[in-house]
Amino acid sequence: MMLKRRAIVTFALMTTIIPARGWPRSQVSPAECKARGSLMQLADLPEASGLVASRATPGRLWVHNDSGKPEVFAIGAQGTLAGRVVLEGATLVDWEAMASAPCGKGMCLYIGDIGDNNAKRKEIIVYRVPEPAAAGGSAQVDGVFRASYPDGAHDAEALLAAPDGALYIVTKGDTGHVALYRFPRGMSEGTTMRLERVGEPLWNGQPASDARITDGAISPDGAWIVLRTNTALIFYRASDFLNGNFRESGRVDLKPLGEPQGEAVAFGASSTVYLAGEGGGKSQPGTFAVLSCAGAVGSVHE
Repeated sequence: MMLKRRAIVTFALMTTIIPARGWPRSQVSPAECKARGSLMQLADLPEASGLVASRATPGRLWVHNDSGKPEVFAIGAQGTLAGRVVLEGATLVDWEAMASAPCGKGMCLYIGDIGDNNAKRKEIIVYRVPEPAAAGGSAQVDGVFRASYPDGAHDAEALLAAPDGALYIVTKGDTGHVALYRFPRGMSEGTTMRLERVGEPLWNGQPASDARITDGAISPDGAWIVLRTNTALIFYRASDFLNGNFRESGRVDLKPLGEPQGEAVAFGASSTVYLAGEGGGKSQPGTFAVLSCAGAVGSVHE
């Protein structure tokens, strides 16, 4: 895996942070996020769009392209490719997001086929697959969940999975407002479920291009939510956000990192946040970065 050096690799939170009270146990109010090393290249992932940190295999992350074959790639915590897993029972229209949550006695990956650049899809699809133990081979999808919006089609790139398995989508803003939508509690196959909008839109009307939401994640302890745009991370308290109170807790400027097209975000262990993005062209490698946000997030393995 080739590394691409960048001159600037540290940056700070750019808005006022809520005081230490109420932050996750053993954490303190954050002062900054810092990049650990340089922006790395993902040679087999020119359209890296979805990213999660494994909770079953420490040090492993799962990432996928938004087009091509229905497969997920296993990478190490430094961006090294470990293998790819073909998802049997899945098709790929526009995969834009991935999330992870407990299911049964283990963990499941949820892959969001939720992209809709022209806002014309009658339904979006989320695939569920038990998290593979191996970094290669194939895995069988065990859930196919179809859904539609209550107010017409939307483009979306952020799929959130809460620790209790509840699923949410945050729309991008390319084709309308930025808003939070919730799946029904009783997830069912064989039908098209109707999503429910939570609260008022985060952003009414179409936001500026650099303010559109390209991914999001919920911390494994359920305490924090992060949304990202091409150029920023935005942190929220999950208890507020999931109930329609979209007051920011902090914001990180990602522009100094130099991502060609920032797309994905995932919570990791020990206040780590991972980023992935497209390479800026079909033939250009995707990118991967590791941030240390001490005090800003919970961790995967406490």
